[in-house]
Amino acid sequence: MGRALGLCALALLSLHVTLVLSTDVLIFCDDPTVDRAVTSALTKFNKNMYTGHKLALFQVTSASKAENGMYWLDFTTRRSNCSASDPTPWTHCDYLRIDKKPIKCNATVHMNETHTDTEHVACQIEGLTPSSKAPCVGCPEEIDENSEDMKVPVSVSISKYNSQSDHTHLFTLHQIGPATRQVVAGFRFKFRFDMRRSKCAKEKHAELHHHCTIDDENIDFVNCNSTVDMAPWRQEVPNVHLECEPGPMPSVMRRRPPGWSPLRNMLLEFTSPAPHNAAPTDPPRKTKEAKPSGKEESSEEDLAKPTVSPDDAPFHCPSKPWKPFHPVHAGSSAAEATPPGAPVEGGFSDSDLLGV
Repeated sequence: MGRALGLCALALLSLHVTLVLSTDVLIFCDDPTVDRAVTSALTKFNKNMYTGHKLALFQVTSASKAENGMYWLDFTTRRSNCSASDPTPWTHCDYLRIDKKPIKCNATVHMNETHTDTEHVACQIEGLTPSSKAPCVGCPEEIDENSEDMKVPVSVSISKYNSQSDHTHLFTLHQIGPATRQVVAGFRFKFRFDMRRSKCAKEKHAELHHHCTIDDENIDFVNCNSTVDMAPWRQEVPNVHLECEPGPMPSVMRRRPPGWSPLRNMLLEFTSPAPHNAAPTDPPRKTKEAKPSGKEESSEEDLAKPTVSPDDAPFHCPSKPWKPFHPVHAGSSAAEATPPGAPVEGGFSDSDLLGV
């Protein structure tokens, strides 16, 4: 009987210890250990991304931990200006200055004095898929048609058309449709786009440049399906296959990125390192108009700036933004003040293609 009672007592003690170790308690969102845990979680998430842009921390909204070193985290992120294929750590990236809501994430991270292990991380991200969820290895996957990865495929496609067509004038990009990328001993890009006649005559201009704007007096469209095979690490010239016909794409296709046009043949620049772009300057803040007291939805500025100071909120949650976020709104004074042809965040610019 005494032995049985001893075993019962030992079992109860073990259960008590387990419950104590597994019970989580709220902790401050700006605690240094929380920052370490979130950094680990986002690093793991970004490593599994293969298209689009890396995510960067915006705010920690909730944090708790157990005595066994397990952390449960809720936080928000924003897309950064570092592409998924960029080896730069997300902590060295800046936010994309576009009018998008923060992306909600959660993670479970186990930490001790020497090791940090992210057991689970998930983000409610639209249009991007972790590579672990890809339908199969080598299957075509949709990518952002305005991404860095599309610069060369689009430019070499337009260059090939201009070099082979019998038009008297060069044609320049008008719209880009949905695009896919596939791994086939390199990368295979498939996309649809259309072009319009430019003001540059072939007899005077061998390649597109910034003066080759669309000719509004002579409206002439061409649309193409393009397949581009390329392997940058082998420093080979991209292989382009075009199927073109007169006329524009259907109106449901997406419009060209603002401020971008393919300026010249990219074949000579294909193996050159990408130019280093200086950090964009902050646009002037737009005065916020008065709104009715019964508004239903919060604006982007309301989301970016909590009404309660993090230092005054319980457990400092949500935390202060990791970096200031100054969005560029469509139609804002900052956007209107941008000179024609100037680089636009998230899109292509003339300087990107000229290598200056």
